[in-house]
Amino acid sequence: MAADGRTLAVQSFGDPAGRPVFLLHGTPGSRVGPTPRPTVLYHLGVHLISFDRPGYGGSDRQRGRQVASAAADVQAIADELGLERFAVVGRSGGAPHALACGALLPGRVHRVAALVALAPHDAEGLDWFAGMTASNIRDYRAAERDHLRIAATMAQRARRIRDDPATLLAGLRQELSGSDASVVSDAGIRRMLARNYREAFRQNADGWIDDVLAFTTEWGFKVQDITAATWLWHGAEDMFSPVDHSRWLAAQIPDATLFLEPGVAHFGSFRVLTAAVKWAAGAPG
Repeated sequence: MAADGRTLAVQSFGDPAGRPVFLLHGTPGSRVGPTPRPTVLYHLGVHLISFDRPGYGGSDRQRGRQVASAAADVQAIADELGLERFAVVGRSGGAPHALACGALLPGRVHRVAALVALAPHDAEGLDWFAGMTASNIRDYRAAERDHLRIAATMAQRARRIRDDPATLLAGLRQELSGSDASVVSDAGIRRMLARNYREAFRQNADGWIDDVLAFTTEWGFKVQDITAATWLWHGAEDMFSPVDHSRWLAAQIPDATLFLEPGVAHFGSFRVLTAAVKWAAGAPG
């Protein structure tokens, strides 16, 4: 349960006695999204904790939430589980929320991994929309102009995706790079994504709407305040979260290491998730 009484849907994977790592899901997404296999997590000695951000899956909505709000929810879950020190990994839409934990929980977060991250909307010197797919530009521009209208549009799309999760990937197909198309052509990946999207929209589209609004307004923290060691990974061909976003973040975060992988794009982050969790679980320096 969150500090303000909201319900948070939480799920653990791997070794309950292992090193704790929080995994923050993408946008849209849920706690049942991409994760390393349980046997891999046991082998790594990792206790992986995932939860539905407010408005997704089984978690209550938090109206007006900022990206920064994720830190309080992670802290509440950690307190409930008796975890003093932990790492945080975020993929895609979860990456900014992972960075928030690194900035706002400095005594507790020892490592942060952010895969295919977005930079703050007001990032100085960054053309935020450069290299971004037309569908993402459309959604983010609409969120800037009219919050009520974008909410209605996204609610309608979410109902279609909940009834048939394949429609989300089908709608993106024309924008997928060759490497991304190869990733999502795998039947197991498609089944996992279908389960993930169905759970994300189990209630409605509130989580998706609130993520988009949070990304396009003030985040509530400065990435320059992240003191934890930070591992940034980005596929060089990514157009959903353009690679310049991670380049900008790497230049701003004091202890950041950036890995750019040529020939891969957004969904290539699924393949490196295990490596990110393994790095994040390393003993505190």
